[in-house]
Amino acid sequence: MIRTSLALTFVVFFIPVAALITFPWTLITGKANFLYSVAMTGVRSALCIAGVKVETEGREKLDPARSYIFMSNHVSNLDPPIVIPVLPGRTSVLVKKELFRIPILGWAMRMASLVPVDRDNRDAAIASIEKAAEVMKSGLHMTIFPEGTRSLDGSLLPFKKGPFHLALDTGMPIVPVTVLDTLEMMPKGKIRIRPGTTRVIFHDPVEPARLKDRDQLMEAVRASIASSLNK
Repeated sequence: MIRTSLALTFVVFFIPVAALITFPWTLITGKANFLYSVAMTGVRSALCIAGVKVETEGREKLDPARSYIFMSNHVSNLDPPIVIPVLPGRTSVLVKKELFRIPILGWAMRMASLVPVDRDNRDAAIASIEKAAEVMKSGLHMTIFPEGTRSLDGSLLPFKKGPFHLALDTGMPIVPVTVLDTLEMMPKGKIRIRPGTTRVIFHDPVEPARLKDRDQLMEAVRASIASSLNK
């Protein structure tokens, strides 16, 4: 619990200090790259303090010149801060709209072109997918947890359809991602972070144009993510 407390304390102090440094620069330049870089440094530092080590596998398969839609399984609140910093380049993320109400954090997420999503409102969810398509046109990746919520036991939940419409509409390849061992570190409903090592596995990109329809695309991505879960 000591490590968790130290990590949370670090985050509480880091956010306002980082905002003082990065917000003016972002507003002056109109670019969020510096803000994003500082944020990722903070995230990696917090994980290190909490005793979380991250190993990656398969990232060399990705073309640094392309934009991708990363889709990952989701069992823990640790998954986003573990996955996002190890991606090859800057990404946007579909984020619960409630988080945008948090002072400083909400402003930072807007500056970084993150996309709010309302999972309980179908029309709003569709609008979020349209906004995500616009964001990707600027050259950013998009990171999505297609289950829409955390799994209690580590098994894959049903996927939401919206993210796959995004892939079909933009033609962007999907990179299935499997995150391992975070369920034991911080299961749903728990605050304490248990130190340990997690693996982030990048699978071969899935090209939407090569598949017949949305359902086949969903099944291909699901099978790819599940392949490492089964191991």
